[in-house]
Amino acid sequence: MVKVAELGMVADVAVAPQAGATAPAALAGALVQCFAETLACLCVVNLVRPGTPINFGMWPFISDLRTGSFSGGSGEEALVTAATAQLCNHFGFTTSVGAGMTDAKTMDAQAGYEKAITIATAALSGANLVAAYPGIVGSLVAQSFEGMVIDNDLIGNVQRVLRGVEVTDATLSYDVIKETVYGQGHFLGSAQTLELMNSEYLYPELADRRTPGEWGEMGRKTLYEQAHERVGKMLADHYPGYIDPDADKRLRDRFPIRLEPEEMQPGNGRW
Repeated sequence: MVKVAELGMVADVAVAPQAGATAPAALAGALVQCFAETLACLCVVNLVRPGTPINFGMWPFISDLRTGSFSGGSGEEALVTAATAQLCNHFGFTTSVGAGMTDAKTMDAQAGYEKAITIATAALSGANLVAAYPGIVGSLVAQSFEGMVIDNDLIGNVQRVLRGVEVTDATLSYDVIKETVYGQGHFLGSAQTLELMNSEYLYPELADRRTPGEWGEMGRKTLYEQAHERVGKMLADHYPGYIDPDADKRLRDRFPIRLEPEEMQPGNGRW
């Protein structure tokens, strides 16, 4: 698959041969072919507009060789994606890779681990742009609203991993450790702990960190059930006004827009 879209003065391509189907089953061979095809896109773009920068979208995909079907959540997909980022970085290209795909049909444990391994691997390998497909399920054939909410937590954690550990004289905490050892004996009330609560640590919006007892008292809801409730609330109440009312009226006067303004108000009850 080759898709080229000019975006200002930058070209974007997505080249996605499928190992074992439209590319060699050997992962090294699939990478060779995909790299060559993406280089060909770079040549075509510069024949049309010399000097145009390109988002080097090398996206090798994987087949399940038992069936020939696409497998976006496999360990092999995570591996070739990481190799892609490292290969393109070696040659100085701006990298774009696909990740966060899953072969699961709903947002279950399979979806969680497949999305986590592909997104985290792509990010840690140094890709410039990670297309994380939040909420996608069923090998790219379906979209889950609940999955979008769940993946928001996942992607936030990956971004926190990428931020890394800040090492300074202050963060090494020698004085804080000394004061605590000879003082109250724990760090919970330390001024440093309070100062770093919202800068050093990321708190998930959805994932449950309550005790088992508290979780039981609150109805034993699974992550998916909590996401489903969050989606319902967002669809009922979240109607940001991105379009100026005058501009909205002009658009409605010119085009047959079927979504009426009264349907875009909090509490419309459609969920």
